Amino acid sequence: MEATEIRRTVELEDHHWWYRERRAILARELRRLRRYGPPGRALDIGAAGGGNTRVLVRHGWDALVADHSELAVELARERGLRALHADARELPLPDDSFDLVCAFDVLEHIEEDGRAAAEIVRVLRPGGTALITVPCDMALWSAHDVASGHVRRYTRPTLRALLAGQGLVLDRMWSWNVLLRPVVARHRKSSSGSDVMELPYLVNLGLMAVITAERYLPVRSLPGVSLIVRAHRPAHG
Repeated sequence: MEATEIRRTVELEDHHWWYRERRAILARELRRLRRYGPPGRALDIGAAGGGNTRVLVRHGWDALVADHSELAVELARERGLRALHADARELPLPDDSFDLVCAFDVLEHIEEDGRAAAEIVRVLRPGGTALITVPCDMALWSAHDVASGHVRRYTRPTLRALLAGQGLVLDRMWSWNVLLRPVVARHRKSSSGSDVMELPYLVNLGLMAVITAERYLPVRSLPGVSLIVRAHRPAHG
């Protein structure tokens, strides 16, 4: 992710509808994990300024940011987070050292995404959980992807094959940003850059209401703008 995109993310993520709901999704997954034991060590790969990492910390996790960008690491540290400059394809971290690994909108930036997925598996302890999000469907490819530094968008089969091929067991895969997909598709046909921008208050509020509605509607199997995966490293073998 370019420095301008990182700075824009940090400036917007506290109030922008897209980031707010993604943090809410992470919080729900963390509450689900509490049923199986107390929080442990978490790695947030490609965390930019650490907006999601702060959610991990608030839920009791011992969280570490790993990002390829020196700026992202600096911004995360300014927020009081532990942060490490690292390449997702070759993490300078021990095997089996994290109970949870998050990679939110990371894999699409990496040509060798298989190497990054293999590193997620390597640093996860046996039985540990991975939470992964990616943009989906090359039919939505646009100037936004180019500006964001994306290499690809995924389908359910390609994402499943990538993660399972590196040894992760997929517990659940679902679509996100389903209700707004028609709006996104229409907008991106004429877009000239990143969609990440400051929005008028009422527009942001309206989009927040729409994306929040997805929590309660049976739409997660329908085509969306993003895919979310919860997976785990097998405890044995």
